[in-house]
Amino acid sequence: MTIIELQKIMEQQIDTLWVLISAILVFIMQAGFMCLEAGLSRKKNNINVALKNIADFGVSVSVFWAVGFGIMFGSSFGGIFGTDSFFFVSENALNQSFFVFQAMFVATAASIISGVVAERLKFFGYLYITFFTALLIYPVAGHWAWADLNRDPAIALTNSMGWLGKIGFVDFAGSTIVHSVGGWIALSAAIVIGPRFGRFKKDNTVQKFNGSNLPLAALGTLILWFGWFGFNGGSNGALDDTVPLILVNTFLSAAAGLIASLTFGYLILKKVESHYIINGPLAGLVAITASCHAVNQLSAIAIGMIGGIIASYGNSILEKLKIDDVVGAIPVHLFAGIWGTLAVALFGNADLIGTDLSMGNQLKVQIIGILSIGAYSFCGSYLLVFLINFFIPLRVTRVQEELGLNIVEHNASTDNFELLKILKKQMETKDLSLRGPQDPFTDAGQIGFYYNRIMQELEESKIELDKWRKRILSEINLAAEVQQSLLPTVSLDKYPVAGINIPLGEISGDFFDYIPVNNKLYFTLGDVSGKGVNAGIVMAKASTLFKIFSKQEMSPQDILYETNNELVETSVQGMFITMIVGVYDVETQMIEWSNAGHQPPLVRDQKGQFTEYTEAGIPVGVVKQDSGEIFPTTSLLLKDKRLFIFTDGITEATNNKGEELGVKGIKSILEKNKGLSTKREVEKTVTTIQQTTEKLNDDLTLLVIG
Repeated sequence: MTIIELQKIMEQQIDTLWVLISAILVFIMQAGFMCLEAGLSRKKNNINVALKNIADFGVSVSVFWAVGFGIMFGSSFGGIFGTDSFFFVSENALNQSFFVFQAMFVATAASIISGVVAERLKFFGYLYITFFTALLIYPVAGHWAWADLNRDPAIALTNSMGWLGKIGFVDFAGSTIVHSVGGWIALSAAIVIGPRFGRFKKDNTVQKFNGSNLPLAALGTLILWFGWFGFNGGSNGALDDTVPLILVNTFLSAAAGLIASLTFGYLILKKVESHYIINGPLAGLVAITASCHAVNQLSAIAIGMIGGIIASYGNSILEKLKIDDVVGAIPVHLFAGIWGTLAVALFGNADLIGTDLSMGNQLKVQIIGILSIGAYSFCGSYLLVFLINFFIPLRVTRVQEELGLNIVEHNASTDNFELLKILKKQMETKDLSLRGPQDPFTDAGQIGFYYNRIMQELEESKIELDKWRKRILSEINLAAEVQQSLLPTVSLDKYPVAGINIPLGEISGDFFDYIPVNNKLYFTLGDVSGKGVNAGIVMAKASTLFKIFSKQEMSPQDILYETNNELVETSVQGMFITMIVGVYDVETQMIEWSNAGHQPPLVRDQKGQFTEYTEAGIPVGVVKQDSGEIFPTTSLLLKDKRLFIFTDGITEATNNKGEELGVKGIKSILEKNKGLSTKREVEKTVTTIQQTTEKLNDDLTLLVIG
């Protein structure tokens, strides 16, 4: 054996070792996806997400070995799909390592889907999608561009060229082939199965769901970042002088994506949002994947920064379209992947790209590749997911979704769930002998330990407890009677005023009052922070102070000023009141009020149009004031108008869909009641609210003047 032959064998062995090491690094990325997606999912679903990431690896690799590899890298049929190499068997070491490496890629594409459709897709439904991804979608798209990468010497390269590869399409490590394909499939699945319940509300607001473990998600990002060196470096297929350039570009682009995303998020939200830090570097990694072998360091930084910004803004686009992406994978893998594929032509060194195309022609080819692979991946997967869903519903029921897929799909109970189950059973049965889990090494266990001690003491002193309960209930009822006596009970025919207070519990934290003084009507409405007896006491004191200061004919500002300073000196620390105080002159029909941090009042004119007065100071009882000027005053002629003041118990009342009534809802009700007398409108409005809402979340108080 000659030295040259020995050198070639050693080079081949080194290349084989490098590809295998890279494949192992890509395999580690599977753990990264698991940590990222489980951490960004809610706690009731994180076990389900983790198990999907393990299961999809087994399914995708098995299917890819049996059929997918042959479709992707077998002898080409018209540049569209492969026709041999099924049930992969090879004695060539480099080709064996190539298969292992490519099998990691198909698993990566499948894992992208998992995070997007988490928390509402059935476990086996996800595996069905994974099966077809590894069988048809990914291999066919991959064949179009990568068919000539096959290392098997038995297959001539000229007979293994995809049609995109022939026209010069370049995607070095898979910005489009892996990441965009996974993103397109995930997008189609998200559209078919729809968003999580409660994610997008009818008033076009978006409900944010907090992940179960953001540090775990951050760890997932770091693991993916680490594994990406194998993802891009191994795609070179050999350990040569190109590898250091690839690794440097990969590292720099990820860092640039992080900085750009972090900056973008801070400029928009004025704070450091975890979502941007977690997904920013991933977007930079996806973006550089297509061109990491053919750009310099400055270009890699630019590509990563633009990728980070695109992914950050992409979340807003999805929310506007009401597409629910749990982990933000579509902006990261699809949007940034498209950008990265275009960047090959915009930033790539023509000599290193090796297609002999001008920048314009290369860009044209890249666009053709993006559109063709995108159309095939999205349309094909949408049709498959739609058909699967038609015959085998992919989505769990609403009840199952609210319960959580950990319990529904895997019976994976947790200490928290067991403790809550005990508490629920105890609430239903009133059985004080029931005990919760008390493992001292878990949060729920520690809570259970002290809870069990409390229940033990309660059980031992049940007779004494009943005595105290009766006494407390008697005192609460007495306090409620006293509180009701503080509300105005007389009807003032001379003044167009009416009000109502419906407490959520026995004692209300809301109050209203009106007092006639020399052809003027002083009025107030307030909401005490907190609930229970303390709130009732503060309410009684504030109501009494209002009566005293009103009879002295003080201005609304001065009444709030004096009330504030009195409450600061004598009330329980932390208690405060949002409050409106005003005065209505019967003769001039002028009305004036000052707002101390309360819900903006509404004024309805004779045409039925509403004006919302949002000017407000701070609540009373927070800090001592030097003057009443801190409470803004509004004055207007109330002739042919009507003033509505209410607490947030009205706007926060929810219907059977969990939607709040809101200011828009109260306006809608008031529009229908136009033309009624003041007293009748109060009664009709409150009745309508009670009939159209499933439950009240707070005391309900309404005061109407005019």
